Amino acid sequence: MAFSEILDQVGSLGRFQVLQTVALVVPIMWLTTHNMLENFSAAVPSHRCWVPLLDNSTAQASVPGALGPEALLAVSIPLGPDHEPHQCRRFRHPQWQLLDPNTTATNWSEAATEPCVDGWVYDYSTFTSTIVAKWDLVCDSQALKPMAQSIFLAGILVGAAVCGQTSDRFGRKLVLTWSYLQLAVWGTATAFAPTFPVYCLFRFLAAFAIAGIMMNTSTLLVEWTSAQARALAMTFNALGFSFGQILLAAVAYGVRDWTLLQLAVSVPFFLCFVYSWWLAESARWLLVTGRLERGLQELQRVAAINGKRAVGDTLTTEVLLSAMQEELSVKQAPASLGTLFYTPGLGLRTCVSIPCWFAFGFTFFGLALDLQALGSNIFLLLVLLGAFDIPAKISTLLLLSRLGRRPMQASSLVLAGLCILANTLVPLEMGALRAALALLGLCGVGAAFICITIYTGELFPTVLRMTAVGLGQMSARAGGILGPLVRLLGVHSPSLPLLMYGAVPVLSGLAALLLPETQNLPLPDTIQDVQNQAVKKATHGTWERSVLKSTQF
Repeated sequence: MAFSEILDQVGSLGRFQVLQTVALVVPIMWLTTHNMLENFSAAVPSHRCWVPLLDNSTAQASVPGALGPEALLAVSIPLGPDHEPHQCRRFRHPQWQLLDPNTTATNWSEAATEPCVDGWVYDYSTFTSTIVAKWDLVCDSQALKPMAQSIFLAGILVGAAVCGQTSDRFGRKLVLTWSYLQLAVWGTATAFAPTFPVYCLFRFLAAFAIAGIMMNTSTLLVEWTSAQARALAMTFNALGFSFGQILLAAVAYGVRDWTLLQLAVSVPFFLCFVYSWWLAESARWLLVTGRLERGLQELQRVAAINGKRAVGDTLTTEVLLSAMQEELSVKQAPASLGTLFYTPGLGLRTCVSIPCWFAFGFTFFGLALDLQALGSNIFLLLVLLGAFDIPAKISTLLLLSRLGRRPMQASSLVLAGLCILANTLVPLEMGALRAALALLGLCGVGAAFICITIYTGELFPTVLRMTAVGLGQMSARAGGILGPLVRLLGVHSPSLPLLMYGAVPVLSGLAALLLPETQNLPLPDTIQDVQNQAVKKATHGTWERSVLKSTQF
């Protein structure tokens, strides 16, 4: 693989790689805030029906005697199943008899009540404004909140489908820069959405850009580093998501209005758009696609930044043509999904990596996008989720370099699934243990995310890498869309969602054992490179078996 040698000459782990990693990972932190944003912007505050005796000063003046708010609430709002004021119904007329100590407050008929025809009153003690309170996404309209969440994840799925092939055709940097601008514009516009359908549309468009940012960030990090430094760069990328969770908790704690919070996490991408013009296009992609002049310019620029200007000056198009002769002489396959599935050497890799991506999205988003169900302090929960995720990912980096990609991919998914499955055996009363197992499971899923991101970049050739990453992102988002919906199965059995959240990663982890090991191998640039790797592995295995047989005689 000639490009690996060229990259080593100009510097595969130098000042340029450090600056590039920082420039790419900082936006990932802010991007994570969009992924988890609706834990706060769409938080459901405590609410009850609007009633005249409590919320109309004229009606209050006609109340006989000096009755306090609690008494007026008792005669206006029936008690719900949790013995708190009902959130979706009110009495048609004040039930003064309930003030009698001998009357049971729960003894009321459905006919004596009506829905909240005059709207709701919300508790603004935690959040001064949310989209739930703005558009009354409660009671009969409560399904609209998860619908908005699914629309957002669908936007990432569609973006992954489009941006993968677009990046393989037009370049990584161009699509990344455009995605920064798109997220800045549509994220900002979301804060001023006049209606809920428009809000969902803007969130969909912002999510489309998020897919482009995630895929092109990881690909640029992979294609500008050597095999030894690749795991380090991708771990920093994954840590950006962990720090992003902590960042969101901090920002949301200080900004309790959903409009201002939406602006706070969107406006920084205008700055990302401006400085993204400094980023270097992938020289590997430029050379493989025949853009030798631009590839030479990028390599010379990287050499200068890394303090190897003399090496850069020795590079010419003739040198690149000679070094990349094999790659450039091979007829490049079109970047299509059919190529990934039907080409010998790629079909198995594609069919096994897709479930690994799906398992990550299915389990992570199924558990992490419902923080209110895990506890009352969602700020602390998100901080703990990010804090626990950091050492898990650092440990994964260390183990990836020692154990290899395949065993780490399999073990991280299987262990995550087992922790979640173990929760089905823990009684509900043991909340601390259940929380600990859930955190361990999410940490395992986070480790699996690092593995599959690095693994996918190394399994597929440069001419198809973004298409493969896009397909993986689509699989992850499809899992993310289905994950929250699985919680609806809890009405049949509380353990059923956990069984599915645990079984999917276990089965995907076992399937990952079918993938080839890529540790310390140079990145394949063409389909022929992938097939040559398979031939070398088969030849090496045959040689080992022949040696073993000869030693037996």
